[in-house]
Amino acid sequence: MQLARSSAGFEKTGERNYDDDETRGMIAGDATGTGTAAPELCFKTALELAALIRRRDLSVHEVMAAHLEQIERVNPKVNAICTLLPERALEQAARADENLAKGATLGPLYGLPIAIKDLVDTKGIRTTYGSPIYKDFVPDKDAPVVERLKSAGAIVIGKTNIPEFGAGSQTFNPVYGVTRNPYDLTKTCGGSSGGGAVSLACGMTPIADGSDFGGSVRNPPSFNNVVGLRPSPGRIPQYPNTQPWNSLPVLGPMARCVGDTSLLLAAMAGPDPRDSISIPENPHRFTESLDHDVRGTRIAWSRDLGQFPVETAVTDVIEKALPKFTDLGCLVEEAHPDFSGAAKIFQVLRAHSFAQAHAKHLAEHRDLLKETVIWNAEEGLKLSALDVAQAQAKRVELCHRVREFFHTYDFLLLPVSQVVPFPVETEWVGEINGVQMHTYIDWMMSCSFITLTEHPAMSMPCGFTPDGLPVGIQIVGPYRREIDVLRLAYAFEQVTHVADQRPEVAL
Repeated sequence: MQLARSSAGFEKTGERNYDDDETRGMIAGDATGTGTAAPELCFKTALELAALIRRRDLSVHEVMAAHLEQIERVNPKVNAICTLLPERALEQAARADENLAKGATLGPLYGLPIAIKDLVDTKGIRTTYGSPIYKDFVPDKDAPVVERLKSAGAIVIGKTNIPEFGAGSQTFNPVYGVTRNPYDLTKTCGGSSGGGAVSLACGMTPIADGSDFGGSVRNPPSFNNVVGLRPSPGRIPQYPNTQPWNSLPVLGPMARCVGDTSLLLAAMAGPDPRDSISIPENPHRFTESLDHDVRGTRIAWSRDLGQFPVETAVTDVIEKALPKFTDLGCLVEEAHPDFSGAAKIFQVLRAHSFAQAHAKHLAEHRDLLKETVIWNAEEGLKLSALDVAQAQAKRVELCHRVREFFHTYDFLLLPVSQVVPFPVETEWVGEINGVQMHTYIDWMMSCSFITLTEHPAMSMPCGFTPDGLPVGIQIVGPYRREIDVLRLAYAFEQVTHVADQRPEVAL
């Protein structure tokens, strides 16, 4: 299916607030000496950068100037960062250096630049949700996760691009345009956390926040060779939230390596009385060593959960990497839980959620909504109370089957996405292996089925197709055991080093 938007609207470049010569000079790093060394500095891990700042081997200003230079050089090619505030970022970096000289207490993310997903409210920074309805909206409060990132010492430099209202795993909207895959600029970066994943892949930020309903913090990392974690519902608090007991949408961390993902999770997670399902556990454990003996770990591998088509280009890459788990001493065999009925359950519960979120938009701004948002919200408005109740009951049965499966296996491995990155002009995948996809989310069942289970799931770089497109493997762990997922992912990372490969456009 081709995009219904006009080409002019679709190709519109992202907003940038750095067009004057003076600001370009600051970004270029002339005064800091970063110069052409910016890519090398920008591809250091967040853990390395934080340590260099703590030891005062690098100033926060040097780190910031290098990343702003990288953004200036690379972002016009990929359009990942849709709003940028360079002067503000450099001012905050200077203050951070002053506080550092005074012996200030340093948070774990001290001095690290981050651009926040445009679906998340940021005080004083335009937040559009990718919709023309909110193209001029500037929140007066930070979302709790932004408050936590700032408290940990991160410096917010702007926003990352998303699909309209985060709907669909293809990042484009009529406000900022399309975000492109850095490994092939003719391909999509996925979504809805596409801008954040591309920003990471290109060294424009060392860490990125994301959110996930049907795969939005897993599919973009898979398409861009970075790491993304969908944590347990309630692990990272959400507020304000008109659906506080809805456990399908969650916030999650993304990074270029597992260690940085764990570091970011520790900063984002933790209880909050404003979130009704907030998990009352201290997130400090995510700062502990991930080095762990995984010998004897029981792993189930499934190509398709017995339910959906997957391109052979995806499974070919993953199956070449599976022996790495055996090399680590894991016991791997083909198996999967019974996911029968999962597609209908997810469609009903997602539609119900969309109806609640967008009924007002339908009534007041229908002409400003994209077709898939209209369709999904209207599907929800057709539902009866019994439809929703029955879907919830079927979901309970599914979760029990998955729980029993994890009595036998410690982890479940499966593809993150059913396809490789597809042409950026295609709004959503209409067919896989000859099987018709009837809705804009059918091609992401490999992620949405796992969403229903509430189990933590991680997208890990796994390999590349012969055409050089990234492919991720999804690691699903025991209920509320993110630490176990991180440890297995870390072990896999140490023997594969796939995530070390960078896109040429960023070098």
